[in-house]
Amino acid sequence: MEDFVVLNNGVRMPRVGLGVYAIPVNQTKDAVLTALSLGYRHIDTAQLYKNEAEVGEAVRASGIPRNEIFVTTKLWGARDYEDAKRSIARSQRALGIGVIDLLLIHWPGEDNLGVYRALEEAYQAGDVRAIGISNFVENLFPSFIKQVDVVPAVDQVEAHVFCQQKGLRKMMAEAGVVPEAWSPLGSGEHKIFGNPVLESTAKKHQKSVAQVALRFLVQSGFVIIPRTTKAKHMQENLDVLTFTLDPDDMKRIESLDNAKSLFGWW
Repeated sequence: MEDFVVLNNGVRMPRVGLGVYAIPVNQTKDAVLTALSLGYRHIDTAQLYKNEAEVGEAVRASGIPRNEIFVTTKLWGARDYEDAKRSIARSQRALGIGVIDLLLIHWPGEDNLGVYRALEEAYQAGDVRAIGISNFVENLFPSFIKQVDVVPAVDQVEAHVFCQQKGLRKMMAEAGVVPEAWSPLGSGEHKIFGNPVLESTAKKHQKSVAQVALRFLVQSGFVIIPRTTKAKHMQENLDVLTFTLDPDDMKRIESLDNAKSLFGWW
């Protein structure tokens, strides 16, 4: 398996990235620099996280050519087309990295089409390399993609072993949209780390439970963006690209799905 996916416009996106949600602002730059030094080439931030500037600082300070690092950010709270245009400009200024690799609508709102039109224009102008959506689940996804000019490259949604998004993934596959998992470990809660299926699979492969849970998502087609500030965990998360779960492993883990958000979103 390649360590990247090819989006529907030909852009390559690394399968494993560092998510910086809830990483304190004063720790973000160091966390990103550590990740980049370990081989990460994908960083996921958002306006809501209030650390776009620190991500940009790390990218610029890393010494790594800009075109080798894939940076995602997400618009928060844009009400309409004009508001979204201003919001995009704010993210561009905050990041300070030139072209944004992937720009998403963070959460559905009242004028999704108007907001997305601003993303389409930014894409067509070359200000972003790819555009997409986040948290557009089964009740919103089908109608939305029928009404836009540029099919989203990515839909970033809650996904982990207990919420595998099987129906939505089928819709995405049919539309050529890549699924991306936020909270791929369920925020470290909800018994992922005490689950006997995951524990036995981890023992079999001599990996951690977290690595098994993340590898399951990767083999299911997801891009993953686990969050951590610890170099040890960053390396372990990146190493999920180095082993494979067999069909029996996958089937057993698939049986854990209860198709519900752990956070009450749906």
